[in-house]
Amino acid sequence: MNLSMKTIATEQNLYKSPPLAFLLDLIIYISIMFLIREVYFSQFNFITNGLFWSFSTLLTASILMRFRKISWKEIGLFKPKNYKKPLLATVFIFAFTLISILIFQTLKDQIGLQVVPDMSSEKAASKFGKLSGNWALFFTIIPFIWLQSALEEILDRGFLINWIEKTLCSTWFATIIAVLVQALIFGFRHSYDISERSITVALIGLAMGIGYVAFGRNLWPLIFAHCLLNTMAMLERV
Repeated sequence: MNLSMKTIATEQNLYKSPPLAFLLDLIIYISIMFLIREVYFSQFNFITNGLFWSFSTLLTASILMRFRKISWKEIGLFKPKNYKKPLLATVFIFAFTLISILIFQTLKDQIGLQVVPDMSSEKAASKFGKLSGNWALFFTIIPFIWLQSALEEILDRGFLINWIEKTLCSTWFATIIAVLVQALIFGFRHSYDISERSITVALIGLAMGIGYVAFGRNLWPLIFAHCLLNTMAMLERV
C-alpha cells in the first residue's frame, strides 16, 4: 500500500466517529494530561516523574484510540518506503525550529517583550542535577531525555493534531487551528506561565506541527529532530 492509499485509509478510519466523539476524547485527554502532572513523587527525580506523566498520558491516548479503532501507525508511526525523504525532513525541521527560536530571541530583545524571567539554569539543576562537567550523569540521563522527546512527538503532534482536526471536521482551517492549539498547549504545560521558556517551547511545538503536516505526517523525522534539539540543550549545561 503506497502512502496516498495509507492516507485515504487513515481518513476513512478517522471518520468512523462523529466530531462530538473526538471532542469528548479531547476533553478527557487534556483533563488527564494536566491533572496527572499534579501528582509528583518526591522520592523520585524529575525524569522519573516526567516519564510517569507521559506514559500515563500515552495510556489514556491509547485507550481512546482503541475506542475509535485507530492505530499509532495510521497517525504517523509507520515505516517509510525510503529513508531519504525522512532524513531530509529531519534536517529541515531541525533547522526550521532553530531559526524560529533565533528569530524570537532577536525580536524579543529588539521590541522589549516583557515576559516572566527565564530561570532555566536553576530549574535544570533542580531537575537533572549538576551537569556541569559531569559527563557520566549526561550519558546516564540522555536516553531518558530521548524517550521523553519521542513521547512528546507521539502525543502532542500525533494524537493532539489529529483529534483536534477531527473535532473541527477535518478542513484546512481545522489543520491550522490544530497546529496552533497543540503548540500553545505544549508551551504552556512546560512552565504554566507566559515566560521565555513557554514561548520558546510553543515555537518548537509550532515548528514540529508544521513539519508533521508538511512531510506526510510521519512522526519519525519529528522524533529525531526533537531528540537532537534536547541533546543540544543538555550539552550546553555540561
